[in-house]
Amino acid sequence: MVIDRRKIVLFGAAAVLRLVLFGAFPSLPDLLTGRVEISTPVTSFKRLQEGLFLYTHGVSPYDGGVFYQAPLFLPLFGLIPTSIFSIITPLLYVLLDILCADALVRIAESCESTRSRLFTSPRKDIKWDSIAVAAAYLFNPLTIATCVGRPTSVFTNCAILFAVVKAIDREYLNAMLALALASYLSLYPALLFPPLLLLCHDRHKSNLKHGTKTHSFLAVCIASYFGAVGSLLYMSYYITGESWEFVSSTYGVQLLLPDLTPNVGLWWYFFIEMFDSFREFFLGVFWLHLGGYVGGLCIRVRKQPLFVITAMLGIFAVFKPYPSISDTSLYFALLPLYRHVFPLMRYTFFTVATLLYATLLGPAFYYLWIYAGSGNANFFYAITLVWSLGLSLIVADLLFAVLRDEWEVERPEMKGKDVRQI
Repeated sequence: MVIDRRKIVLFGAAAVLRLVLFGAFPSLPDLLTGRVEISTPVTSFKRLQEGLFLYTHGVSPYDGGVFYQAPLFLPLFGLIPTSIFSIITPLLYVLLDILCADALVRIAESCESTRSRLFTSPRKDIKWDSIAVAAAYLFNPLTIATCVGRPTSVFTNCAILFAVVKAIDREYLNAMLALALASYLSLYPALLFPPLLLLCHDRHKSNLKHGTKTHSFLAVCIASYFGAVGSLLYMSYYITGESWEFVSSTYGVQLLLPDLTPNVGLWWYFFIEMFDSFREFFLGVFWLHLGGYVGGLCIRVRKQPLFVITAMLGIFAVFKPYPSISDTSLYFALLPLYRHVFPLMRYTFFTVATLLYATLLGPAFYYLWIYAGSGNANFFYAITLVWSLGLSLIVADLLFAVLRDEWEVERPEMKGKDVRQI
């Protein structure tokens, strides 16, 4: 077994940095846990602690209307003794970040972003080293803040990356199980099932002898995914005392948005101002908007299923009901894989400037609204609109660059020439 010393040094430095932040600044984790940019009603570590307290004292954690997370978190964190809870949880979150980084290394080394079964980029040689990709994730301030803030969305991010890695490694059953776990924890990763199935199919076809059928393979993948989701739900039924109450408290909250706690997303303020008679209609519109991208991307960018997954993660970071910087950090983790199309992006400076502007002013506007009392909800919502604008521009610009890359393969004589819509 070959040991990559660079990887060990990188992972060690990232782990030490996080442990120093946990140890040298004892109040920092609680401070970040309370930030709306990091914690949402469905991922908050404080709410998890409240639910865990009720669970360990024989009370249903879903009775209080505070705990909205998956039941499997309760026995997982319940195994940690109270006396060392504050020691083990930081180690657990640091380990999850290291696992995510290792998954990114393996994705980068596969070169799936530049060379898939149906498409090979003419710029395939322009890429960053896998260690650089992992470093960009591990030392991203958003990733570090997420780790220290300890939202449960880190588990979802890890499961999504694990699913992608296993699909690339042709371990399709494990890929489906990982995606099923992510869907069980947060619901929205279920929208990644079509592109992940395409990725599994392409990797399967590239490794098959001529004439081998794939219908049974697809059937096994689909059955594995839905079977795993069903098994997790059935386990949750027994964890919660043979009650299905958790379904409405975990998935119903995300579908119906009863908790309008401010976050960096677009939904909360809109539905605060919404008349109740129109609420159901616009809930359907917002969910159709979020889910409507899956089919179009899978059809238009069929040749690059990994990019479809990447684009969907960017869309989730903008348009899901309860987004946080954890979702943004996951999308940014996959962006370096597309270094080869960066020269084709048109609005890089503007998008970076917009995100930096929103990152610096977001906490200030929230403080003016909640603590200083010199502003109102419009202050914070306005800056979240700027944040969403910046993310939307990155998603759209990267999509343009990938499509331009494909187009130049079909029309090599147009390489380097400007494209104008007439």
